[in-house]
Formats: sequence, C-alpha cells, structure tokens
Amino acid sequence: MRRHYLEPVGDHSVAGVVRRLCGVQSQVASYAELCVRLRRKTSKAGDVARALSEGRVIKTWAMRGTLHLLTPEDAGAFLSLIAAGRSWERPSWQSYFGVTPKQLDALREVVRDALGGQALTRGELIDAVIARRGYGHLGDALRSGWGTLLKPYAWQGDLCFGPSQGNRVTFTTPAAASSRWAGVPEPDEAAPAAIASYLRAYGPANADAFGKWIGAGRIGKRRLRAWFDALGPRLGEVDVGGDRQFVLAEDLDDLRSTKPTRAVRLLAGFDQFVMGPGTDDGHVTPTRRRTTVSRQSGWIAPVVLVGGVVHATWELVGDRVLVAWFKEAGAVPRRALQGEVERLSTILGRGLRLEVGAA
Repeated sequence: MRRHYLEPVGDHSVAGVVRRLCGVQSQVASYAELCVRLRRKTSKAGDVARALSEGRVIKTWAMRGTLHLLTPEDAGAFLSLIAAGRSWERPSWQSYFGVTPKQLDALREVVRDALGGQALTRGELIDAVIARRGYGHLGDALRSGWGTLLKPYAWQGDLCFGPSQGNRVTFTTPAAASSRWAGVPEPDEAAPAAIASYLRAYGPANADAFGKWIGAGRIGKRRLRAWFDALGPRLGEVDVGGDRQFVLAEDLDDLRSTKPTRAVRLLAGFDQFVMGPGTDDGHVTPTRRRTTVSRQSGWIAPVVLVGGVVHATWELVGDRVLVAWFKEAGAVPRRALQGEVERLSTILGRGLRLEVGAA
C-alpha cells in the first residue's frame, strides 16, 4: 500500500502516480482519474486531462489489449513486450479480419503515412486507409469500437490516442503526443526495465503473474521465464504462503522492515492495486469473492481495501456511497470508512453519505 501511494497517501504528480503503477487502465475515464486522485493528497478535476495535453502521460492500447495511461518515457518498454507476443499473426486473427501478416505490415505503412505526426479522427484515419487500393474491405473492421485491428500498431509505437474532438477520439503518433516519447526498444532490452518496474509496484510476484498482467497469455511462458532468469542476481526470492515469488533484491530489506497496516481505502473500478496482481490472486482478492469483484464483460468493481485485502465493493448512487461488506471480513470499520467517504466527497466536490450493507 505504501508503494501504491495508498498508505500514506502520496504527494506525487499525475505522471508520478502513473509511472509507479506501470500505467493506469483507462477504459472508463472517470475511474482512471479517480484511481490517480485517490493516491494524491491534493488534486483537481482535470489534472489527468492536463497531463495528457502537456504530454506528461499518453493514452494508448497496452496491457491485455486495454486502454491505459502510460508515461511516454516508460511506455515503450511495456509495449515492446506486448508486441513480442505477435498475437496478430495467429490464424484466428487472420481468419476473423481476413488480413494476412504481410497485409498487416503493409497496412502499418499506410497508417504511419496517414498520421504523419498529425491527429486524425477515427473516421479520417479510416477514410485515408480505405482510399488506398486493396484496403477498402477493412472499413468495417477499422470502425469497430474496440479498435482491434489498430492495436498492433499501438503496441509497435506507431500510434496512440490524441486530443479528443468533442466526443470523437483522435489518433496520432506517440512522438507527436509527447516530446518525452522514448521509442520502443527491442524486447530483450525492454524486459529488465519492465519487469523491475512491475516488481517495484506489485512484488512479490512471479513470471506467470507478470505475463497475465501484461499480455493475458499472449506471450509464451518460456520466453517470460527467460526474461526473469536473465535478471539473475537482481531478483530476491520470497516465500508467500508456500509460493515461490520475487522482488528486486535491492528491495528485500525494505520489505522486511515494512510493518503491517490496517488502513482502509476506497479504490476506483479497475484500480491497479487489483489489476496488477490480477483478480485470481487470492492474497488481494479473496478467492470466494472473485466473481463479486470481477463481473461480466470484464467489469472490475470499485472495492474497499483493508490492510491491502479486498473486504467489500462499493458504488456511488446519487449522494450515497453504498458499501457491500463481505460478511466473512468481520466487523465493519465504520469510522475509517466514514473518513474515506469524506475524502471522496472532497475529491468529487459534493457531499456524500455512507451506507453499509451485506454483500
């Protein structure tokens, strides 16, 4: 919780929070902003949007193919490993979209040329692509709300999201979005930095957890373990309930000296504290409550943490914060919950009241 700026709450910038968390999932923009603001002592509405407009963070498809805020200095390392899975070369991908890897490589050049450092709406980018001979049949796939056909280009550092035009998204190049863009290194060069950042935020962890977080199974286990093995003496082994896991060796003393906490925190939906280890990590999300937290269509509910473990879910209905407490979690810490609701009231700029019921 200290590493996540949750106990104590930190005083870092938006980019500082995003960097520490190795990105913030941003499919739901309001949740992404709340994820960041709940980790800052002082913040204002629109801070995330300002960080985007200033190029201090960028928005792109990243971990598990979902939208994320990332810092432009670090994004390339994570994107490189995602691209290393080459998921767009799988027969299922080719069959669904009717596009071969060779055609996708050619389309990559078309997308690069169309963007050329400018920001284009989805419609403008599609028009530029299908105007090219041999690409007209891709119009429907490119119009997909999920943008699946464009994701490989995001992972290879060819495009990211630009400034919105009203309710329309735009695409641009990462270099145009931020002067801080550091490029996409080769996977074997990127792996040490990406794994080290992940372990600082989410360790103790292992190669399987890292692979699920970054690629949802798209990267081969053999390659993941080779990347971990290459870190060698930089890794420190930790026993977690009989499981062999790792932190950075330089962090072992810090881990040993960290005292347990019973701090209570409200977290937004899709919060990185839950997403980093994954909802199948029973140390954070109790196994029997996984489906309570991870719901249909990949929806991850807002949760209440007590001492780093999920004890409840919550939702905002009007001016009420409705907490659904897990009965097996024991007594409800009402005073601490009330304090969190008051903090949320300050963040959202309106009065809120706490209501607690059973999950």
